[in-house]
Amino acid sequence: MNGLTPENDSSTPLAERLRPRTLTEVIGQTHLLAPGKPLATAFQSGRLHSMILWGPPGVGKTTLARLMADAFDADFVALSAVFSGVKDIREAVSRAEAIRALSGRRTILFVDEVHRFNKAQQDSFLPYVERGLLTLVGATTENPSFEVNSALLSRASVYVLQPLSAEELGQLFERACLQELSDLAFDDDARVRLIGLADGDARRLLNVLEQIATAAASAGVTAIDGAFVDHTLAQSLRRFDKGGDAFYDQISALHKSVRGSSPDAALYWFCRMLDGGADPSYLARRIVRMAWEDIGLADPRAARIALDAAETFERLGSPEGELALAEAVLYLATAAKSNAAYRAYNAARSFIGSDGSRPVPPQLRNAPTRLMKTLGHGKDYRYAHDEPEAYAAGEAYFPEGMPPVEWYRPVDRGLEIRIGEKLAHLRELDRRARQKKD
Repeated sequence: MNGLTPENDSSTPLAERLRPRTLTEVIGQTHLLAPGKPLATAFQSGRLHSMILWGPPGVGKTTLARLMADAFDADFVALSAVFSGVKDIREAVSRAEAIRALSGRRTILFVDEVHRFNKAQQDSFLPYVERGLLTLVGATTENPSFEVNSALLSRASVYVLQPLSAEELGQLFERACLQELSDLAFDDDARVRLIGLADGDARRLLNVLEQIATAAASAGVTAIDGAFVDHTLAQSLRRFDKGGDAFYDQISALHKSVRGSSPDAALYWFCRMLDGGADPSYLARRIVRMAWEDIGLADPRAARIALDAAETFERLGSPEGELALAEAVLYLATAAKSNAAYRAYNAARSFIGSDGSRPVPPQLRNAPTRLMKTLGHGKDYRYAHDEPEAYAAGEAYFPEGMPPVEWYRPVDRGLEIRIGEKLAHLRELDRRARQKKD
């Protein structure tokens, strides 16, 4: 069915009553819907094509699919990948074939959460999309590059939908008040709080407005202020799917803020993730990782502070232990940075992964038995502590024939300045020792 639920049905959710009926009523997504933009052009041209709508909840994916069916006079079949299977897909195909035979009309198959279909289910669309029997409009909150089959992606355009801005949510707020909540008066504080709680999600804004309206009717009030909003609504967290893009985007932003030495930004993303319901234990593990990867030997204290913060959280739990993690984040963000050890480790692993098994030089081999000593194990080994500066200048520790490498290159920041100076001195001792041999 293409028609929307009648607006005068008071049992219909507010979000459904206010669902746009024309393209001009859609709020947001101007990068796709403004004149000359991709979806606006598609609507104007009359050329229906398969597509994937990728974006967070409440940004208009379902609405656009329904409007598309109306605009192209197509039959609209909606499936949810959470509840549907191959049987439902076959029924949709049968319906599309019957409608094509009777009226020649096309069918738009809207699949919500398309990323939840497995490979076999996604593959089942392909022949019908290729024949033109079905125009697939898939909606997903996850990156389709990872979650949608490449064969299906190659036959569909991907459009990225954005969260609604505060200004756009404000437009929706005014529309709701004018059309459905005209008996309520919201002050500026209440408006700001409700738009903030919506967090870019139009459906969430309308749902919390509906909660407020119900509470106001029960309390017999018509003036809504910030205090009434706080009292009425349970704490509404800006939650994300723990395995989804929003989660990984935010941990990426936290890591990059630490790496970029921006303590305030790092603290912002850390608190955003806590506010969104992230497991502090997971954040603790990532903070320890940051210390080793991005601070490294420029400030060895960073790793210890990160580990101490993780242990403190284990002892205290939430919310007390979160302060220790926050302090670790701030320390890491302000610490001297070096990825020299990280790069050296990766370079060594890469070399060894593609190199043969070179034998250990005889002088470096262990010789716990007489036989092994007879075989020359440990012969001519120079005990560093017996050498000047506790350094066996000129000694070789790599396998024979190994090409020269210099994987670890200290940066000129923090403690690695001193490490670099020491290594340069030791290499000079090596050079002098080789000159004497020559």
